[in-house]
Amino acid sequence: MNGSDSHRRAAVLGSPIAHSLSPALHRAAYGELGLGDWSYDRFDVDEAGLAGFVEGLGPEWAGLSLTMPLKRAVIPLLDEVGETAASIETVNTLVFTDDGRRVGDNTDVPGMVAALREHGIEQVGSAAVLGAGATASSALAALARVCTGEVVVYVRSAARAAEMRRWGERLGVAVRTVDWADAAEALRAPLVIATTPAGATDDLSRAVPERPAVLFDVLYEPWPTALAARWSAYGGAVVSGLDLLVHQAVLQVERMTGRGPAPVDAMRKAGEAALAARTA
Repeated sequence: MNGSDSHRRAAVLGSPIAHSLSPALHRAAYGELGLGDWSYDRFDVDEAGLAGFVEGLGPEWAGLSLTMPLKRAVIPLLDEVGETAASIETVNTLVFTDDGRRVGDNTDVPGMVAALREHGIEQVGSAAVLGAGATASSALAALARVCTGEVVVYVRSAARAAEMRRWGERLGVAVRTVDWADAAEALRAPLVIATTPAGATDDLSRAVPERPAVLFDVLYEPWPTALAARWSAYGGAVVSGLDLLVHQAVLQVERMTGRGPAPVDAMRKAGEAALAARTA
């Protein structure tokens, strides 16, 4: 943590950013931790504007949350990159240290692991990943910690398939890639992680087995997805994107403020309230 507790600032950056729930989560944490002088905002910043924004920050800044398209663009601006972030070349957290250094890390990966553990998932023998974007690489890094066997990744292109296999080799995960046309097969895995955009898995909801195991759907809006709704209706366990968002934010709050533990329940309630307000 950089400096005193008074008048400290943090924010989430990305483009677009208006949809971000991060301000609701972080502000709720500040309230519970007694950090009344802390503020947390959102700024629409693209790759071209990132360096100038970071260079212009004063000593009152404690940290930044980074979302798309900045998670890789920020790396050249950093003095240090944590091991998890380096393993997938993706930074979602920037902390300014007492001596003014910029330290980047990734809380998405441990956030995924924490969200699974909260639902009783400590270890699985195999898993399936739907999609092959940036979130899928985070999912592979999380599975490196909880999956003891093969991870099957369902992809739409040969290029993405090759990329996922490279990530698997780098992360020490046994990855097999399968064409998206066979994605219904994924739903029989002990753990299914859906990393695709809204609507991409809707058609798969018809293929949910009668006794599904665990689904981790990284989306939180709209919620539930068609896949999550059918999964839950059939009695399967569902981990949501809000679970992930909360747990990665918990780690960000603790690292930026130097206080902890961050209030998981209060942060989740704040996120649920913000989503409910949008729906209303």
